Amino acid sequence: MTLAASVAIARGLGWLSRRSGRGGGTSAPGKVLLRLHPSAIQLLSERLPEGTLVVSATNGKTTTARLIGAVVAAQGWPAIQNFAGANLLSGIATALIPDAGTRQAPEIGIFEVDELALPEVAARLRPRVMVLMNLFRDQLDRSGELERIAERWSAMIAGLPADTRLVANADDPSIAALAGDRPGTIWFGIDDPRMALAEVPHAADATRCRRCHTPLRYGRVVLGHMGDWECPGCGWSRPDRDVGVTEATLDGTSGVSLEISTPEGVVHAELAVPGVHNVYNAAAALGAAVALGIPAGRAAAALAAADAAFGRAERVRVGSHDLLILLAKNPAGANTTVHTVMLDPEPLHLLVALNDQTADGHDVSWIWDADYEPLLERLAGVVCTGDRAYDMALRFAYAGCPRDRITVIPDVSAALDHALADLPEGRTLYALPTYTAMLRLRQVLVQRGAAQEFWRDR
Repeated sequence: MTLAASVAIARGLGWLSRRSGRGGGTSAPGKVLLRLHPSAIQLLSERLPEGTLVVSATNGKTTTARLIGAVVAAQGWPAIQNFAGANLLSGIATALIPDAGTRQAPEIGIFEVDELALPEVAARLRPRVMVLMNLFRDQLDRSGELERIAERWSAMIAGLPADTRLVANADDPSIAALAGDRPGTIWFGIDDPRMALAEVPHAADATRCRRCHTPLRYGRVVLGHMGDWECPGCGWSRPDRDVGVTEATLDGTSGVSLEISTPEGVVHAELAVPGVHNVYNAAAALGAAVALGIPAGRAAAALAAADAAFGRAERVRVGSHDLLILLAKNPAGANTTVHTVMLDPEPLHLLVALNDQTADGHDVSWIWDADYEPLLERLAGVVCTGDRAYDMALRFAYAGCPRDRITVIPDVSAALDHALADLPEGRTLYALPTYTAMLRLRQVLVQRGAAQEFWRDR
């Protein structure tokens, strides 16, 4: 079947899916397209004059892709993106299907890509830029240990076209080991000493040298195992940064103000999303701008225009209250959300939703590696919900949370109602859900008219 006919059929399927109200057609059209025309991804991506950019990581790829989208928009390049987060091969194929109603042809594709899917996606897209941000433990029953992903990424990088530009996180020893020998790599990281943690957290994953296996020595730890590191055994150390955050000011749970050193000089950037993890996301987006040849000043100014991706520091108004949704799907991500929530000086009201579906990972033992204990000194109450609500309640009980501050309501809609009913006027309810629990929470919010379907971003 011709490419044009295959695209028409797949596009029609997506239209039917959206009209039926069963979803945004984010994966099924791509599956059909690839079945009808296996080379569709290669052929469609070749039509983009500015090529494609892919972002992959355990944590942060959705937000970073969104930030890069804002940067590219400021450059005046119409872009296609997998906004809804369908980041497997089928989701990339769906995003590439031309929109019959678009007047202006896209010039670049920006795609967040699942860590395990990245090698195959890269082989088909042959991206102009590849942004590699971090590797943490996540969905162990699906992904296995970090070594499995690292080995696949190593082979992938070795096979990339010579003109593919890598943008890599210098603060993550695993990423540095994979990208260290690639000529022209653009390194990013955080250089502000105020961002340092007191010690390497329990959930740190890559604390040994990948070259000689000696325990790494840290001058500064910023997030998980990321920071200013060196190996006392072989002398290998953190690469010099091309894009380095020299000053980061966290504005509570509202946003971040940044000073960033680039090859063009120091630029100032404002973000409407909070937390240290988003400082890394902004640095990655600036690194991508450098790789694409977009002026750093223009790129930095564009970051302020990017709003939160669904479920990632997304602020929703529910009745007279604010709800801030912070996805927490693995130990490193959960620890980051804890630190972000703690930026609010008021007593904390939490809705923590734990699911164990396929997209979450069936093994929820990771909650025992997450550090929820710092919340306890200011925790006014926590409502535990989701498929594994009782597991989460047990985790907070073992952390030392008084039993009268823990409420268990497995049904997400009922749990939300209870949490909002107990919320004092003017306070924010913080929701910390795993992935499918976040989707269920947003479904409830959409039904109540407080949010719109995430796939409508497209």
